[in-house]
This record gives sequence, C-alpha cells and structure tokens, in this order.
Amino acid sequence: MLDTQESTVVMENTHSPIEQLRSVVRQLWDELSPAERAVCQFLISCPPEQILFSSAQELGGASGTSNATVVRTMQRLGFGGLPGLKRALAAEFSSAVPPDVRLQQRITHVGHDLSAIWTRVFDEARERLEHSHRLWDQQAFQRAVEVLAGAGSTLVYGVGASEPAARHLALKLGRRGHRARSTGATGFALADELLPLAHGDAVVVFQPGRRLREIEVLVDRAKAVGAGVVLISDELGDAFADRVDAALSAPHTPTGITAEPLTGIIVADALLLAIDSLDENRSVEHSHQLSALREQLLGPQESRARRSAPAG
Repeated sequence: MLDTQESTVVMENTHSPIEQLRSVVRQLWDELSPAERAVCQFLISCPPEQILFSSAQELGGASGTSNATVVRTMQRLGFGGLPGLKRALAAEFSSAVPPDVRLQQRITHVGHDLSAIWTRVFDEARERLEHSHRLWDQQAFQRAVEVLAGAGSTLVYGVGASEPAARHLALKLGRRGHRARSTGATGFALADELLPLAHGDAVVVFQPGRRLREIEVLVDRAKAVGAGVVLISDELGDAFADRVDAALSAPHTPTGITAEPLTGIIVADALLLAIDSLDENRSVEHSHQLSALREQLLGPQESRARRSAPAG
C-alpha cells in the first residue's frame, strides 16, 4: 500500500514497477535532495532483482549514500519505505519467474558466506518489522482489540504459510481464558468450521495477499451471524475495508528469505498484550491455572526437582 499523495500516480500507472518508479522520480525530481537523487539514479538503473535481494544498507553503499537516505527516499516517492518498493517488484517477479528460478536467484545473490547469510535474514526481518510498525493504525488496532476482548468465542483462520500465525493466536488466547480455535481448512471442510459461528463471536483472518474464495465465504458467514471480523493482511485491507471491523497490516516477505508469518505473529503478540492490559486479573488467573496443570502433568518427583533447580 502506498502512503503519500504521490503514490496515486504510481498506483494508476499500468507499467512495470521500475517504469512507475521512473515516472514518479521525473515528477518529483526538482523536490529531491542531491542524496535522494543519487538513490533514485541508482535504483532506476540497476536490475530489479538486485533491489529485491538487497538491504537498505547495501543500496545506500552502492548509491554512495546511506541506508537512512534510501528509506527516506522511498517514503518521499510514495512507497512507505524500501519494503514497499520491494513488494511492488516482488509481485511482478513472482508472476513472471518460476519458483525454482526465484530460489536459484535468491541463492546466487546471497552467496555462500555464512556471516552474510545470517545478516541477510536478520536485515530482511528487521525491514519487515519496521515497515509493519510504520503502518500501524491506532483506530484499527483499538477496534481489533475490542472485538477480540469481547468475543464469546474466536475462530482464527490461516491457510498454508499463514497457519502458524493462526495457531499461535488461538493458543495464546486460550491461555488467557478466551475460548479460541484455529483452522486452515479449505473447500467443503471449512463449512464445518463455520457452522458454529454465532452472534458476538470473533473471526481473525491471517492472509497476506491472495483473495481466496474461502475468505470471502468466511467473512460473509461472520457478518451474517453477527460475528466481528479482524483481517491481518499485507494486500487485502482495502479490498475488505467495508466488510471487516478492523484491518491490520502485516507486510509479507518480498523475497522468501524470511518466514511468511513473521509479521502476522508479531501483530498477534501486540493484540494479546493489549488484551492482557484490559483484563489483567483474568490473564494472570489463567496463567496460574496453566502452571498448576503443568505441575500436575510433571508428577511429584519432576515437580520437586523443577522447584529446587536454580533460577536461570
């Protein structure tokens, strides 16, 4: 999602992301600083895959500027930061290049240096989390917390790579005393999961970008019975804005280097902490009960050994 007025120009352009980038650069050239111009000149002249697999620090070094200048330039151009440009490039890259070729290019670009590989993964994770942080919508977040905190029961949906985030949220809600279940069912199997939905329940959907038929049916069913809906997505927020109670941004990986559900899990953790703050006693009491049940499952000897073990 592009964030500034200039982004309208990019979104309306039907050409490739690089051509869109060139168009916006031409329009804003006189307003850019010398350092921002240097970043633009480098980006529009290098291969798209180089941008896709490079960190802001690497692009800053290659353009003779800095990582902060790269991020600031992308914001000025309407991409909301480097991840926004990468997302636009990744959409075209993924549709035009087979998965095995993308994997080969990813490996080729990263190389075989273990230190560089380690840094690459953490750099992309940091970029995604910072981008997600910048996209925070206070009103949407508050509404999402209200929907979950007041729900009689919560169904959390995530299919494929989004399923771990769905399981994580449902598990953690249960540990706080909130009835919750997760599912990644598709096709007819999903109908059985939707049948128990009732008025006052909540539905949380983790889905980065693909507009699945299952999500359409899930949202329609929730609204039909009077259940609240929270969407956690990268690209679907605008498409479902008038059909859900809250849409939260969770940017997906543009390269496949980091795990797809990373930002979704972090958004879930923020929701959980906010729910704790609304009903501290409930969360603490159920945490105590969980610990007591675990002690029973350990058995007397293991339980005594655990209590006598030094803290650390």
